[in-house]
Amino acid sequence: MNLKHITNGLCLTALLLLTTSSAVAAAKALQYDDVFELEFVSDPQPDAKGEQIVFVRNWMDRQTDRRRMTLWLSSADGKMLQALTDKDINAASPRWAPDNNRLAYIANGQIHVKWLDSGRSSQLGQLQHNPANLSWSPDGKWLAFTMFTPKQVKAPVSLPGKPENADWAKSPIYIDNKQYRADGAGYLKAGYQHIYIMAADGGSAIQLTEGDFNHGGALSWSKDSKALYFSANRHDNWQSQPVNSEIFRLTLADRKLTQLTDRNGPDSRPAVSPDGKLIAYVGYDDRKLAHQANRLYVMNSDGSNIRNLTEDLDRAIDDFQWLANSKALYVSYDSEGKGILAEQPLSGKRTILADDLGGGSYSRPYSGGQFAAASNGLIAYTQMSTQRPAELAVINKRNKQRLTDLNADLLFARDIGKVEEFWYSSSVDKRKLHGWIIYPPEFDASKKYPLILEIHGGPHTAYGPHFAMELQLMAAQGYVVLYTNPRGSTSYGEDFANLIHHNYPSQDFNDLMDGVDAVLAKGFINDKELFITGGSGGGVLTTWSIAHTDRFAAAVAVNPVINWFSFVLNADMYSYFSQYWFPGLPWEMPEHYLKHSPIAHVGKVKTPTMLFTGESDHRTPISETEQYYQALQLRGIDTAMVRVPGASHALHTRPSNLMAKPAYIIHWFEKYRQKAGN
Repeated sequence: MNLKHITNGLCLTALLLLTTSSAVAAAKALQYDDVFELEFVSDPQPDAKGEQIVFVRNWMDRQTDRRRMTLWLSSADGKMLQALTDKDINAASPRWAPDNNRLAYIANGQIHVKWLDSGRSSQLGQLQHNPANLSWSPDGKWLAFTMFTPKQVKAPVSLPGKPENADWAKSPIYIDNKQYRADGAGYLKAGYQHIYIMAADGGSAIQLTEGDFNHGGALSWSKDSKALYFSANRHDNWQSQPVNSEIFRLTLADRKLTQLTDRNGPDSRPAVSPDGKLIAYVGYDDRKLAHQANRLYVMNSDGSNIRNLTEDLDRAIDDFQWLANSKALYVSYDSEGKGILAEQPLSGKRTILADDLGGGSYSRPYSGGQFAAASNGLIAYTQMSTQRPAELAVINKRNKQRLTDLNADLLFARDIGKVEEFWYSSSVDKRKLHGWIIYPPEFDASKKYPLILEIHGGPHTAYGPHFAMELQLMAAQGYVVLYTNPRGSTSYGEDFANLIHHNYPSQDFNDLMDGVDAVLAKGFINDKELFITGGSGGGVLTTWSIAHTDRFAAAVAVNPVINWFSFVLNADMYSYFSQYWFPGLPWEMPEHYLKHSPIAHVGKVKTPTMLFTGESDHRTPISETEQYYQALQLRGIDTAMVRVPGASHALHTRPSNLMAKPAYIIHWFEKYRQKAGN
């Protein structure tokens, strides 16, 4: 027997096994078009008895390149799960009637009601615009909602001389409103959001509010169904003071408006207690800070005896709901990147019920999530982890249970990168800083990997231990991905968030570099293959970072701001940004604006940089991207610009754009990864 042949055969067998194993590992890694396999839960609504939960099942339509929504029903124990609406109907905002036998929802821009006993559905009325904020009256006779109401505005100029059937240019558009466009909506039509009611058995919509003001947000009924509570900014200077809203009571019989709050700051989302005696709401005293955390307040139904229930909690209240006994409220808030559900009594100690609330985002690991409670104390909520998008979960008698597994097929077919939490110290002031590492599938700590630093936007928001398709797709390409919450991030208290107040960017850059150093110290990163990217506020910090360090082999700035002067005078929310992000107007202190603008430091940039922005972005307009692109071109820096047709600031709205963004990022980094390896 020839030992050499045996050895060669063994080597060949080993090679085949290795090749097969590599092919299997590659097949198990996330693919770009897996974005169309994503499903997630939103807006869970249990019935009053806590026996059934209706929720929105979100899925991606490959044919239309859209996120679609279908209503599903689950039993409280998860043993029964069934569809309530057809997949061809985009259905959302399910709300149970007080009798538990009917379900109102919005589909294709109209209000529908489904009778659970018969399974029949019907559209109520015919609305000219999309309704929102559905709310049943306690007696079950009415549905309240908000809806855009056009206002006829006559052009100030009428041009003479047009012949009949002549093909003239379209008429000029005259604009004199301060808020004239919005990201995701474009240039706004003349009109305002108003409150309406419609009979629950069908009929015409009845407009309840009037005036040149917007009446949006949550609607809450009085116990006797004779009045509605809502929030609005009806001050004469509402356009220049955009956050100064108040709580109002509207009596249906005479349309009388009564203002219940009066302070400089937002008061919003009123909710009447089950016994009808109290109103809970959120707000804060406006101090003109970039980040101000919502507190939870309670007052008598006539607006008297206002008290703050969360003064001791240095976190922003995101949502709340009364318990059936009117003696406490369920609240949600973010703390250290996690979504918290807690019980807040009117007096006494707050109790945490869960710390895995999430689901507001599936593209990047932003915090968020939704919940609703039944009269028997069952809480339905969107549960998020690093390994899966939001699922339906319940808390029943303090016990947690996940009821759905919508992504079982994706998780069976693909490997999701492991996510590790870590803390590190700031080199600026020794503060504790929070970060997470996503490891590529088949990670081997004995090898060296390229590193991507991905920076969140905001800047006043937070990343957390949540599923992030974009980052997972980058990790699937063999990169270690780092994301952190530098100073300025929320969920660590107001002081931490406001460390960058009128000082952004600044030491948040150092916090990010300290995070990179902490990962480098672990020993599995090739320090010649460091890459940086981020969107919006993360795009700001990306362009700022490459002007202050040459350590990155390449950079991708997604919808960045690079010139604060032009940003404030071009962004859709310019009334807000100019007052809360800066100590004065651009022409009053141009030095301050320029000092913190990445464009002022572009002369120091050596890093190859790609820019990626939606052409219809009105939040960080593409003109910002174009300024930076042209500056880099003038300097001879290797650069590219990717324009996304039709895309707003929320680039991931279309699944194909969610796919394109990490694909372009990896394309750019791979180009310089090869150079870095030479």
